[in-house]
Amino acid sequence: MEQHIEDYKLIFEKEGVYLHTNAKRSNQDTTIPGFIRIVERAGVPALEWSPLEDEGRSAPAVLYTKKDGEGGVEETNYDPGYEPDWAVISTVKKDREHVPVKDSDQWSFSLPLSELYSLRRARFSLGRNFLVLTSRGGHPLPPLHFHRGGTRELFRALQRYIILDQSPVDGRLFLAYPHDSSALSQSFDKLQLFDDGSDLVSRFIQDPYATTFGGFSKVTNFFRVALRPPGAPAHLRTAQDPSFPTQSDEEPGFELINCGVELGPRPNVTRGHPLDKWDKFMDPEGRVKNPMKIKELVFRGGVAPSLRKEVWKFLLGFYPWNSTYKERDDILRQKTDEYFRMKVQWKSVSEEQEMRNSLLRGYRSLIERDVSRTDRHNTFFSGNDNPGLTLLNDVLMTYCMFNFDLGYVQGMSDLLSPLLFVTQNEVESFWCLTGFMELVHQNFEESQEAMKKQLLQLSILLKALDPELCDFLDSQDSGSLCFCFRWLLIWFKREFSFEDILTMWEVLWSGLPCDNFHLLIACSILESQRGELIGSDHDFNTILKHINELTMQLDLQTVLRGAEAIYLQLTQCKELPLKVQQVLGLYIASSSEEDSPDSQASETQRLLVESQAGAASSSSAHGPTYP
Repeated sequence: MEQHIEDYKLIFEKEGVYLHTNAKRSNQDTTIPGFIRIVERAGVPALEWSPLEDEGRSAPAVLYTKKDGEGGVEETNYDPGYEPDWAVISTVKKDREHVPVKDSDQWSFSLPLSELYSLRRARFSLGRNFLVLTSRGGHPLPPLHFHRGGTRELFRALQRYIILDQSPVDGRLFLAYPHDSSALSQSFDKLQLFDDGSDLVSRFIQDPYATTFGGFSKVTNFFRVALRPPGAPAHLRTAQDPSFPTQSDEEPGFELINCGVELGPRPNVTRGHPLDKWDKFMDPEGRVKNPMKIKELVFRGGVAPSLRKEVWKFLLGFYPWNSTYKERDDILRQKTDEYFRMKVQWKSVSEEQEMRNSLLRGYRSLIERDVSRTDRHNTFFSGNDNPGLTLLNDVLMTYCMFNFDLGYVQGMSDLLSPLLFVTQNEVESFWCLTGFMELVHQNFEESQEAMKKQLLQLSILLKALDPELCDFLDSQDSGSLCFCFRWLLIWFKREFSFEDILTMWEVLWSGLPCDNFHLLIACSILESQRGELIGSDHDFNTILKHINELTMQLDLQTVLRGAEAIYLQLTQCKELPLKVQQVLGLYIASSSEEDSPDSQASETQRLLVESQAGAASSSSAHGPTYP
């Protein structure tokens, strides 16, 4: 379609704006120089980026247009030739007739300013600055890196068409509104605090800042416009307005903003010795006299290998802590009968019956495939016709009978193999698996909502601990932390040696020192790689490659010390953000004093200090002092 000159008007242009791609083709650059422009096409203003090699072309190929139902023809055969980690839009549309375009580079984009939802800016201490733009569909565009400045001029040019309202919660985030908004006529329903027709969880994962803070900023903007004095100008604060953020001459528009609270120093932590005495914690009838003390010792140093077979059954709920020897004999007898009743159910299904049961057939096929490749380096599962493999298969098939709604999902064999290795018993390993699955079963649900929630919670923690690292990951399309998915799914099973994972899991099963301690372990690992990530020229693919190559390279005790030190640093912060408190279970809304956040945290710390003191007394190193 031919471009008419009178329909096109260039409003603003800036060279030296780079797009850092995550292209998977080896012959493509991962850093592409280009132009950022504000243009009017048939009177419709749009923000465009195109690579330097496309100078002279008047329009890009990839268009971010109105949402479904507002015109445009769907291009169902669109194939950009790469697999982006960030979603652009669910469907790509050809533009309307009054905005003619030509073919151009696959990385180019054009976004009508009416569809701009937010801009988030950041500046690394290393001097790399970038903007993240999000459309009203909730989809972030690839980050734009301003290597030569120009952000102040871009903001001024944008304010000719839209209002850029700084979020009162995050100084780096600006929400976009049209100039002609009539605040008094807007109802709260029309404000759409969290919903623009897109999936809320996906928006949280892709850009939690814009999704979370955007709603609050809309409310603030509503009242600010509604209460504006008569005759006051409708435009937003300008760079001359004292309330507008201060901007440096070196790079206007970017400041190094610490959006979190000031965390105190991170204390040193020492680990203790494994729990190696068991009988002394039993009364004459076999009850565990001090379960919390046991958990403290397990958290501090794990369990001696000779005691794991017994202690794990308590940690995973197979035996109640207050059960007697006789009661445990009765429980074992009852649970054995129950297990074999379920095992007979699938064992007795004939081949003809199974042909008419696609679900069971599918479970069996998945289990057989995964069992054949689970921990084959371990002598308990190595070799052909190994009885350990048969037990692994049978326990997983029986679990399908126990929880047929969930059935079998890839990764569950990774959870069972250490349990079977330690207990050396089919029945006991099964019931330990059911206890473990009580903790993690949501990880395996088809919706993956629990996994998305954990990735969001991890992002909340990491932003509080290291905003600069988060900014770097954002700039490389890795802010969703999707490379941590496997860590959280099977609790780091494939990241550490088999022996190390036995220790890590029993530490996590202790339930100390807080909720979601596995997320602090993930933070500890990420922070240990901070220098390698930020100090190198990484993009999305090389970040993913680097994280995967950490397998079997991490020192467990260092990671655990780091995770506990992070916990202590956060709990000692006087103004810890509410969301961080909620992730760690430090805040429980209650009117009673014993359920208050302070008492919850101090009680947990009191329990830990005793075992910490015991560990420190046998070592010259000094552990942290708990308040």
